[in-house]
Amino acid sequence: MQTIQTLRGQASPLGAHYDGHGVNFALFSMHAEKVELCLFDADGVTETARFAIEESDNNIWHIYLKGLKPGQLYGYRVYGPYEPLKGHRFNPNKLLMDPYARKLSGRLIWNKALFGYDMDSPDKDLSFSKTDSAPFVPKSVVVADAYDWEDDKAPQTSFENTAIYETHLKGYTKLHPYIPDSERGTFKGFANRGNTAYLRWLGISAVELLPIHCFYGNRYRKGLRKDNYWGYESFSFFAPENTYLATGELHEIKDMVKELHAHGLEVFMDVVYNHTGEGNELGPTLSYKGIDNVSYYCLNPANRRYYYDSTGCGSSFNLDNPYALNLVMDSLRYWVQEYHIDGFRFDLATTLCRQRGVVSQRCGFLYTVNQDPVLKNVKLIAEPWDVGMGGYQVGAFPPGWAEWNDKFRDVVRRFWKGDKFQVGELASRVSGSSDVFNYNNRNIWTSVNFITAHDGFTLQDLVSYNRKHNSSNGEENRDGTDNNWSWNSGAEGESSSKIINENRRKRAKAMLTTLLLSYGTPLLLAGDEFGNTQMGNNNAYCQDNIISWINWEAVSEQDKNLARYVRKLLRYRRRSGFFERSKFFTGKLVAGSKIKDLTWYNEHGYEFTKEDWHDGSRQSIAYCVFNGEKYLLVIFNAHPHSLLWNLPDLGRTAVWRLIVDSSERFKGLSSPRVPLEVPAWSVLAFEISK
Repeated sequence: MQTIQTLRGQASPLGAHYDGHGVNFALFSMHAEKVELCLFDADGVTETARFAIEESDNNIWHIYLKGLKPGQLYGYRVYGPYEPLKGHRFNPNKLLMDPYARKLSGRLIWNKALFGYDMDSPDKDLSFSKTDSAPFVPKSVVVADAYDWEDDKAPQTSFENTAIYETHLKGYTKLHPYIPDSERGTFKGFANRGNTAYLRWLGISAVELLPIHCFYGNRYRKGLRKDNYWGYESFSFFAPENTYLATGELHEIKDMVKELHAHGLEVFMDVVYNHTGEGNELGPTLSYKGIDNVSYYCLNPANRRYYYDSTGCGSSFNLDNPYALNLVMDSLRYWVQEYHIDGFRFDLATTLCRQRGVVSQRCGFLYTVNQDPVLKNVKLIAEPWDVGMGGYQVGAFPPGWAEWNDKFRDVVRRFWKGDKFQVGELASRVSGSSDVFNYNNRNIWTSVNFITAHDGFTLQDLVSYNRKHNSSNGEENRDGTDNNWSWNSGAEGESSSKIINENRRKRAKAMLTTLLLSYGTPLLLAGDEFGNTQMGNNNAYCQDNIISWINWEAVSEQDKNLARYVRKLLRYRRRSGFFERSKFFTGKLVAGSKIKDLTWYNEHGYEFTKEDWHDGSRQSIAYCVFNGEKYLLVIFNAHPHSLLWNLPDLGRTAVWRLIVDSSERFKGLSSPRVPLEVPAWSVLAFEISK
């Protein structure tokens, strides 16, 4: 044990910070009566020293230990009232993780000692546990963040040119044939050039990683079959998930970001600030709950023993409290400044915008984010809903924010499934959802368009299953949504029928084409480009296995052709000039011409009429965009049969060029015959110059 000298220290910055001579520790707690800092040996087993923190300024408890060095393991014990009926759950028998710890050491071992109450007591959380939790919890680690970024430069892709690829870091690399076994499922493995070269080849501009904040899951919980695989149960907003580190070193994340940047790819993080892994009143006491439960969580005003839960996960993080809000902001800035992260997708973002229980654009979170000088240079994407009162807020975020658009997802699924009365809705979504997002001078890229994501069916399963198959989750198939808008094409699951498989392939390609020829920001689920399946599981949050892992070895030549097709679409989207726009369409004449910026056509070659829009049996539509120089005409035919289509009259001198054909029927077609036979379940796109 090194020689330690105790000094007063400073209240800022929060967390543990090494200055070359020692370490300053600072911890927020508004209602604590006493705080102790506990040091542990390198294994995290033996407590080697304990220091009472005497200084508290503006609710920040702080101490400086001169002589202490990076690598030191530590934790806190916080004293105060244990009065659950008043919302207080202090219990010094529980060793607590530092909310600002930039690294955690050791695994979380599920044991009754983790809980602040006696689990065997009939009074449950009203009882008090005297069992020490230190042997079962991870320890916080003092780190020094020095790293040579060399010539790293963020791609800074404009939102107009952004195409997002959502993936799970572990599941994407766990079975990857080009990644060494020791690196699979890790940041180091994701940085493998065999992986990054493919992502660059595919043509996406940004990788969005499911949560990489430390979440631990349930993998050491006896008798529990399920594991938290997705990671939406964060325990720390600074420390990464340990199991994603191949060598245990934080520089692996920076190496990965630097490698992706070198390939022109941005890196987005899916962040979960709306709740933590501590759950509700029956959950464990691991950090925030024991440091200051009243400050960090939203409590039920009628009975502060219980939590206000707008997340469906037991509790909601209390961003009404300025210290909790500062924690979130400090975390965001940390990942941008320290790890060069390019953007964030905020899980259940509505929860972050509640002020005194009411969702508001005038909330502290949005105000604080929008004026932050660091965050103004990164992309901000909201999942604009939660399960609380008034939780559905699609279209309600301020300018500068993009939002997941589930309206796009649902109508594209329903249109290609063959449902009636979908054409009008489809037109709105394909053209950027101006009815939802076009206010306060917002941009057309605000709508993050997606058909599939981590939560739900994969694209292959969307065309292969009528119902979910989640029995392996252990909840008797009750979990996961039943509103999938899927169609199995005639047989449930895998089929040997050539006709059924061909129909599935056609509709999958048509949906991918719709996604990538729509206005807004496209989001592609990793693996959809080559028919990845989860075997009908639409809620694979607990499947850390072949169900969720991408099976690269199963990719057939036909699957590779699909990936090549997606690459072609992404390439065209990026280079054509038609999709690089920020403003919504007006339906008015383009300046200096007699042509509208956007026109909708029927199969007769005429502009849509009121009768067309209200025709519930209609299953086809075309849009024509004019950018001042040339036209883009895209035809969508969701009929199960081919359809004769008269192309609109764009002038005798118009030169037509087929640039997309999801049916692969018209290879080499230059001058289309009229009427054109548009195949069943297909999308055709023409570029026309005059």
